[in-house]
Amino acid sequence: MNITCAGAVREMPERATAAECLKAFSAYPAGTMAALVDGVVTELNTPVEGDCAISPITLDNEEGRRIYERSLRFVLLLALRRLYPGEQVRIEYSAGYGVFVRLPGVAMSEAMVAEVEAEMHRIADAALPFERKRWALKDAIDYFEQDGQRDKVALLSRRSYEYFDMYGCGGMWEYFYGPMAPSTAWVQVFALAPHAPGFVMLRTDPVHHDRPAVYVDRPKHLTMFSQSTAWCEILGVVNAADFSAMVEQHRLRAFIRVNEALHDQAIGDLARQIVDGGKRIALIAGPSSSGKTTFAGRLAIHLTVLGRRPVQLSLDNYYRDRDTLPLEPDGSLDLEALHTIDIPTFQDHLLRLTRGELVEVPIFDFPTGKRLPKGIPTRLEPGQPIIIEGIHGLNPALSDTLPQELIHRVFVSALTCINLDDHNRIRTTDVRLLRRIVRDHQFRGTSPERTLRMWPSVRRGEETWIYPYQEQADYVFNTALHYELPVLKYFAYDLLRQVTPGTPEDIISQRLRKVLHYFPDIDPAILGEIPPLSLLREFIGGSTMELE
Repeated sequence: MNITCAGAVREMPERATAAECLKAFSAYPAGTMAALVDGVVTELNTPVEGDCAISPITLDNEEGRRIYERSLRFVLLLALRRLYPGEQVRIEYSAGYGVFVRLPGVAMSEAMVAEVEAEMHRIADAALPFERKRWALKDAIDYFEQDGQRDKVALLSRRSYEYFDMYGCGGMWEYFYGPMAPSTAWVQVFALAPHAPGFVMLRTDPVHHDRPAVYVDRPKHLTMFSQSTAWCEILGVVNAADFSAMVEQHRLRAFIRVNEALHDQAIGDLARQIVDGGKRIALIAGPSSSGKTTFAGRLAIHLTVLGRRPVQLSLDNYYRDRDTLPLEPDGSLDLEALHTIDIPTFQDHLLRLTRGELVEVPIFDFPTGKRLPKGIPTRLEPGQPIIIEGIHGLNPALSDTLPQELIHRVFVSALTCINLDDHNRIRTTDVRLLRRIVRDHQFRGTSPERTLRMWPSVRRGEETWIYPYQEQADYVFNTALHYELPVLKYFAYDLLRQVTPGTPEDIISQRLRKVLHYFPDIDPAILGEIPPLSLLREFIGGSTMELE
């Protein structure tokens, strides 16, 4: 069979593995986790069928990093099974370049965490193979039933396929939702950092893959995740199968109402903090598709209820004219960089506004990439607050000359706390991406394929300009709604199917669709239960926030 790699063609023996083909082209760099075969992610030890094009998937690629984490999770679960047999394990939310893990009912001490890490290293050093076998659905359900994994039983009982692939290693079998590395030898770089009541499992450093990522403690971020997880447990919805049960029991409408009430109460509490603290400037920042715009509008409503009539400003209006911006080395513009903002004018205006002076707030015209000649005359009354929303809201360089005692900083993000099952989490970045796909299609005329193509650049900007400053916040607000995944499935699933097969964007599309498969279809009539001021309306439509 003829295999093509980077424009070269070689004849390979029938059923040569993906790894053998890559090595024949010397296309097997350090950190190779899988292969891309005619646009399909393929495990390294899988035989290649017929003529095809092949390229390596490494740790420099998002798909490669996910394969690494997936394989590392298996090593972790095997170590915990050996050390704490019979204990439930929950692999939950992102914590920097790692993931938070806990054993419900077990407080993990530093010594216990160190013991788990040592056992993981022993497993990795043993180079135990990950064995893939096709199981009948009934056999898998029976296995997980006997193993006490009721979460997987509940999920797989609703699966429509009769067969699927299971992975075994060291006498343990698991079901993961994607490809794996060939053996435990592929995941030898990691570290565990104690974080009561559990720990954070750190992957490789994002740049230097030969060492673990450095653990950066983000207590405010993790506290909000913990609070949201507690809400999910109170509401009885922690895994995907819980949604199906809720729909079957006709409880989805009530669940939506409770979710929205929790959001409204939290925003009201924040407004009270701002008023009681005598704050005049609320700076709001967050990553793409976190719902910053609607959140700012709802905060303004709650401040008005408390007797304040806030003025809302968008940091976007302080963009510098694009023809004055420096070009990147490749000739492009980095429109998410801090230098795109006219910081001196922004700081001058805020300082003068807090003094009661009249300023002309600029208006930036996005089609022309220039500021309009005339702005909006604005003056604050005594005590009147300002709400400012933008991705750089928490960057100290934006507000270092302003009176710090007047500022309240807020970080908002969609911190998803729903898992597929106890051992397979749903990434918050995937939910934000689904939100953006739906919003861009509905309101910006952007195809799903283009949104997917832009996403890596968006994520790089977030890592550079947003996340380093999130712990500067005085308040962290979780904009995720625990009911939103079935709703996003209703809007996004068919859009994702429009992505061209075999493209890099199709890999992401398939991954997102695979997650959505495990959530129930909803009756469209249920959408009427979502309030017009819901944060989710910013993405699915029907928001009345901007209406007079």
